[in-house]
Amino acid sequence: MILSFNCTEEMFGLRLDKALALRPEIETRSRASHLIEEGLVVVNGRPAKASSVLKQGDQIEVQIPDPEPTELIAYDFPLEILFEDDDVIVINKPSGLVVHPAAGHAQDTLVNALIHHSKNLSMKFGERRPGIVHRLDKETSGILVVAKNDRAHEKLTAQFKERSIHRIYFAVCVGSIKPANGVIQSYLTRHPGDRKKYASVLGKDRKIQAVHSPEPSIGKWAVTNYEVLAAKSGLLYCKLKLETGRTHQIRVHLSEKGAPIAGDSLYGADKKIKGIGSKQIQIEVKSLNRFLLHAAELGFTHPTTGEKLFFSRDWPSNVKPLLQSWGFK
Repeated sequence: MILSFNCTEEMFGLRLDKALALRPEIETRSRASHLIEEGLVVVNGRPAKASSVLKQGDQIEVQIPDPEPTELIAYDFPLEILFEDDDVIVINKPSGLVVHPAAGHAQDTLVNALIHHSKNLSMKFGERRPGIVHRLDKETSGILVVAKNDRAHEKLTAQFKERSIHRIYFAVCVGSIKPANGVIQSYLTRHPGDRKKYASVLGKDRKIQAVHSPEPSIGKWAVTNYEVLAAKSGLLYCKLKLETGRTHQIRVHLSEKGAPIAGDSLYGADKKIKGIGSKQIQIEVKSLNRFLLHAAELGFTHPTTGEKLFFSRDWPSNVKPLLQSWGFK
């Protein structure tokens, strides 16, 4: 589809990406930026930049590509839906469910289950992650929100960037942390020796670079607030509040602090098991089929109504008895 129109009074003086977002066929600034970056927008017959300021009489032409056919197959998987309307779905994800297709999980993911549940998801020009605003690792259980249209997707994404989303996690860790509460902050990047892992960026002194820089040389800034709620037999029960949401953020920060999440072999939890005081608990930790991280609380502003929404869910029923036997619930 090709849109041809002149700069209107409401578009006059606006950046091109902002002006295009006023068109109902485009609707969001992120969509407008995508079209501009792909060279599908011309102003007065010439390709234009997103930052171009429109003038009276400017002629704009936009080529909107047809939606790409998706290769995703619907997956009949029971979802625990906490809330749903025309804009968002809030889900309590079980451990073991991958959020979006990846190597080894092409059609048995949350995305595939969402396609089975609803035909209305934010497709973002045919991306393979419809509706996905944020992620939880496969073994992490808990709450996440999914966008059902592009406008909701953009507004939720903005809230994550502005750090206005409320997120609380709970974790069982192996080891010890001092002090018992504080803030862990660093730049995270791919681990130099293992592409499956992430690690904090080190400074020239080989210490973690924990001071924010306006122009970092590498990595993404990550901030995790932690509190040790209970300690027993070499295990810790921790509450985590996220200011940022980087890949593996909690797992990296806790492991580098000396207390990897129980069951998280990728980040060294197996090496800490011998430090657990109880042989029975050692056996129980070794037999875990997941690591013990749970996204317990999620709060955000509804992208359309502006209502403040808050959701909370306890640990899954198959984990709670174990935590209780360890004295943590």
